[in-house]
Amino acid sequence: MRQTEPITHWFGKAISLLRTRKAKRLLRTGVLTLIVAAGGLVLMMPLAWMASTSLKPLGQIWVFPPKWIPDKPLWSNYAQVFTQRPYLIYVRNAIYIVAVAEVGTLLSCSFVAYGFSRLRFPGRDFLFVVLLGTMMIPGYATLIPMFIFFKQIHWLNTYNPFLVPAFFGTPVYIFLLRQFYMTIPLEMDDAAKIDGCGYLGLYWRILLPLVQPALAAVAIFTFMGRWNDYFGPLIFLNDEKKWPIALGLLSYQFGQSSYYISWNILMAASLLTLIPCLLLFFLAQRVFIQGVVITGVEK
Repeated sequence: MRQTEPITHWFGKAISLLRTRKAKRLLRTGVLTLIVAAGGLVLMMPLAWMASTSLKPLGQIWVFPPKWIPDKPLWSNYAQVFTQRPYLIYVRNAIYIVAVAEVGTLLSCSFVAYGFSRLRFPGRDFLFVVLLGTMMIPGYATLIPMFIFFKQIHWLNTYNPFLVPAFFGTPVYIFLLRQFYMTIPLEMDDAAKIDGCGYLGLYWRILLPLVQPALAAVAIFTFMGRWNDYFGPLIFLNDEKKWPIALGLLSYQFGQSSYYISWNILMAASLLTLIPCLLLFFLAQRVFIQGVVITGVEK
């Protein structure tokens, strides 16, 4: 009986400890961490399989049970990415599209959002509702009219369908930036006007530096959308020398032979294409999250 008393004592003490608020919080945090870690591992499996396949010969890709680590990694698969197809040309085209689209999107969306949030003019709220309504129209619904229009003005097989519309604003980004502008006190506008600052000066010198987190979020969204755009170039571009990287990956499905798909070369090219997106997200993760969170708060 004496030997069981210490065990009972420590067991009761442990139960009482688990009932405390701190222990419950630690337990909840630990469970959530395990769930997030498990979900992260599941989401990372396709990326890990892509990296593994990029280092395998074709004979080891479809073996069962699958081998995550190849017997002899073939780093030459990455060299074939540049020799089989004009990979650097695809990257150059994608960088050009992304750079011009970034400038046009940031300037146009920030300027239009400035007008909707800081200026007072007749019909402003109605126009903003119309803008929100355009967000509900699927892009595929306007594809045929856009194709006919671009064909009539001889824009097919050029970069104009991707670059020129960027300078006329994107509804979702205008809404996002408008919400961020609304968090800035209007008294700052009055103080700037008293000091002699006009509407353009207020936009460029005062408000634009204050919305850098939201601009960073828009820049990241634009980069991801343009860099990974496959459907648009597939419809409007015919010349392979003008293809961006997302469409250029299609050419890696067939390597030196037209009878089989070179999955190892395709995975190597896909992994190289994915690296800029991963680097951008991890480097700008804090600014990106800050911009998205603050734009959801309106005064």
